Amino acid sequence: MDSKALYILEQVCKLYKRYGIKSVTMDDVAHHLCISKKTLYEYFHDKEDLVKEVMLLEHEHRNKVIHGIAGKGMNSIEELLEVYQLIQKMFREYNPSMEYDLRKYYPDLYNKIKETRRKTIFESTQRNLTKGKKEGLYRKELNTSIISKLHVFRVENLFENDLFPLEELASFKVIHEIFVYHLHGILSLEGLKVFEENFAKIKAGLV
Repeated sequence: MDSKALYILEQVCKLYKRYGIKSVTMDDVAHHLCISKKTLYEYFHDKEDLVKEVMLLEHEHRNKVIHGIAGKGMNSIEELLEVYQLIQKMFREYNPSMEYDLRKYYPDLYNKIKETRRKTIFESTQRNLTKGKKEGLYRKELNTSIISKLHVFRVENLFENDLFPLEELASFKVIHEIFVYHLHGILSLEGLKVFEENFAKIKAGLV
C-alpha cells in the first residue's frame, strides 16, 4: 500500500476511535490531515471505501500482533499473558460508538469484520489450548473446540450488550476477572504454578 494512503488510514482510525465513524466526515478528515478533499478522493472513492480500508487495516494490525506473540517461542501461559496485556490496551482505546456506527451504517462490512474476528479468536485460542495441553500446563481432558467456542462467545458478548459499562470494561478489575476465570478453567496444577509466578511479575510491573 502507498505510504501516503497508509498514513491517512492510520490517522483516520485514531479519529474514529475518538469520535466514532458517523460524526467524522470527509471534510473533517481532509482538515485534520491538512490536505484537500480532492487529494483524499484520489486515494479513496468515498467514505464507505475509507471506512472499509480503515477497518481492514485495523484488523490486519491486530492479527499481526497476535501472530507475533505466537512466534516468540514462549510457553502457552506466557502467550496468554501477553494477549491479556494487549486486550487491556485495546479496551482503553475502545469507543462503543465506533462499533455501533459500523453495525448500523455499514452492516455488510460489520458482518465481514465480525466473522473474520470470530475466526481469528477461535483459531488462536484453539492453537494455544492445544499447545498448553502438550506442555502439560493445561488440563489434558479439556475439549479445545468447545472451550474455544465458549471463549469466542464470551468475547463477542462483551461488545454486544450493556451489562458492563465501558468504564468497567476498561478497568483492570473486570479484564483481570475474565482472564483469571478463563485460565482457572483450563490450567493443570503445574500450569497454575507457572501462571501465578508470571502474573505476579506483571502486577509488580516487572514485565
